Amino acid sequence: MTVVNSSCMLCVWDCGIKAHVEDGRLVKTEGMPEHPVTNGYICPRGENLPAYVYSDSRLLYPYRRKNGGLERITWDQALDICAENLTKIKEKYGARALAIFCGSVGVENIEVAAFAQRFKSAYQTPNLLSVENICYRMRILARQLTFGRYVGEDYRKAECIVLWGHNPDGSRRMLGDLIREKIAKEKIELIVIDPKRTDLAKMGLHLQIRPGTDAALALAMLHVIINEDRCDKEFVENYTKGFPELKEHIQQYTPEWAAEITGVPATDIKIVARIFAQSNAACILQGINTLDQHRNGFQNSRLLALLQIVTGNIDKPGTWVNIPFIRMADLRLPMEEKPIGADEYPIFYSVWGRVSPYGIATLFPKAVLEGIPYPMKASIVTAANPLVTYPDSGLYRKAFEALDFRVSIDPFINETAELSDVLLPACTFLEKSSLGYVYGVVNCEPYAMLRKKVIEPLGESRPDWWIWTELAKRMGLGEYFPWTSEEEIFDYLLEPSGFKDELKNKLGIFFAEKGYYQYKTKPFPTPSKKIEIYSDTLKEYGYDPLPGYVEPAQSPISTPELFKEYPIILISGARQPEYAHSQQRNIPALRALNPEPLAEMHPATAQRHGLVDGEKVKISTKHGSVKMRLKINEDVMTGVVTVPHGWGLANVNEITNVETREPITGYPDFKAILVRVEPAS
Repeated sequence: MTVVNSSCMLCVWDCGIKAHVEDGRLVKTEGMPEHPVTNGYICPRGENLPAYVYSDSRLLYPYRRKNGGLERITWDQALDICAENLTKIKEKYGARALAIFCGSVGVENIEVAAFAQRFKSAYQTPNLLSVENICYRMRILARQLTFGRYVGEDYRKAECIVLWGHNPDGSRRMLGDLIREKIAKEKIELIVIDPKRTDLAKMGLHLQIRPGTDAALALAMLHVIINEDRCDKEFVENYTKGFPELKEHIQQYTPEWAAEITGVPATDIKIVARIFAQSNAACILQGINTLDQHRNGFQNSRLLALLQIVTGNIDKPGTWVNIPFIRMADLRLPMEEKPIGADEYPIFYSVWGRVSPYGIATLFPKAVLEGIPYPMKASIVTAANPLVTYPDSGLYRKAFEALDFRVSIDPFINETAELSDVLLPACTFLEKSSLGYVYGVVNCEPYAMLRKKVIEPLGESRPDWWIWTELAKRMGLGEYFPWTSEEEIFDYLLEPSGFKDELKNKLGIFFAEKGYYQYKTKPFPTPSKKIEIYSDTLKEYGYDPLPGYVEPAQSPISTPELFKEYPIILISGARQPEYAHSQQRNIPALRALNPEPLAEMHPATAQRHGLVDGEKVKISTKHGSVKMRLKINEDVMTGVVTVPHGWGLANVNEITNVETREPITGYPDFKAILVRVEPAS
């Protein structure tokens, strides 16, 4: 028996693990107590890594689709088929006819993301359609436009924590446990803003808000803080631009006005605003996507930043602080042509000359089915499952079916892979070495580590870098992929960091210190060199320079006639600790813990619509319907139904809409949709 110290890559948190290996086989995983960031925490997914890696549903050999079924083929055959078809498509339609999808695990896995980006530019397609167009990047952009850089949440030292649309118990239990410990030992203030009364909400002050109205609440909080003179005057006067405009702007947004919209009493809005403003170290922890995925999403992120700013909760312990990134080599190649959606959503594509490699994935179906703005004819999907995770799954299915050629690179056969012409078996993170996620982005610690290989690849599965390299060679693009081993890749990536040898020889390293009080000696990297409360950049592009309130695209107020037919507000995307997005439901050990998706609803809402706990219900919009079992839960806001995402057989994205998009980033609307819920026939 040997024990390998590594880290888990089944989600963004990248927890340290101890992998027990016997005779070359992984037999047990447990948390790593000596890991300085995750401190021994492990979730159900991490505990069941042996079941994951040895799952009967693993894709272990290359296959091609033939006569309606799958035929096992050799790697040489598979790569030759891919190279031949991709070359023909490029010659006939141009390189931009290829779309490369890179999913969440691909973004967290630097190797996967870097090689997908490198291949797309070597092939000369601009169209990398990443999960970044539905997840997290909106927040990054909003903070970049405000601070000139991304700032992270230094929650470990906070005296007041605001969980805004965030339930750590569903997706980040170690944070939930830390908050519980802080409440017990430090008596911190906890504020939870959520349509559902979560377990953590029961430990603090809970504001139960109507879905999609968060901007109204934030504006009213700013109204209270500014008009009651609770701002950090010195910080605002010396380090920000646009505060006078903000002060005038928020006069219309009173707590009484917000109470009518949000359902939160005006007195509670005032209390929360005062608690937040008077704290010496307040930190808002925003849900991963809860505030992003509807049409006011970008301005929601800006508003949370403004609450931190006016109270001076920036760049000091326990607030939002500057977290440095470890410097690495850039595997991207120069690319002149813009990706799809760059003209419609210019800020998503470029901010102050910082160009993004990502296209707008929500425009993909129109390009395939209507040829707008030009035809797309082929796809390579790596570490992703867009048929389940993108809005209007039926439309995405039609689009993928209409393609001339489809390739899937994945350790498993998921719903998207089932439509692919060629399936290439990628090995799991346990079967290769790779660079662990740089923790500063999400855990606010400037820490990095190499993820060590635990076992040899199963079957004929291969590391992603090898797959992209071999495909490139067959297409005459081998000069762009000169590396022949993982060690060569890491040496190249880590050379600029100055920590190459340390990362190889240690568990991990803290490569820098947090950026406390940097603003006193170093200007913010914005055009004005200050924090930009009022954004001239947004104004130049025709967007509101100061955030306002926009009613959800579907609501009792904005679409009253639709509300008569569809009288319940749907929130999709509830997180569950057994699963990450559309993954792991094929693992029996995890499925036993969480066997089916449940639609949660308050008993009063259920009674009003003649629904009974435990029965199968049909949830419908004009786009279609989905069936799942009902769970009565008095903690859910009345008039609301909340459902998980990622279930292929009960896929909530069968009823979401790809056409309703946030205007600045093109994000879809998953979080405030009108539905009808009735007994399933």
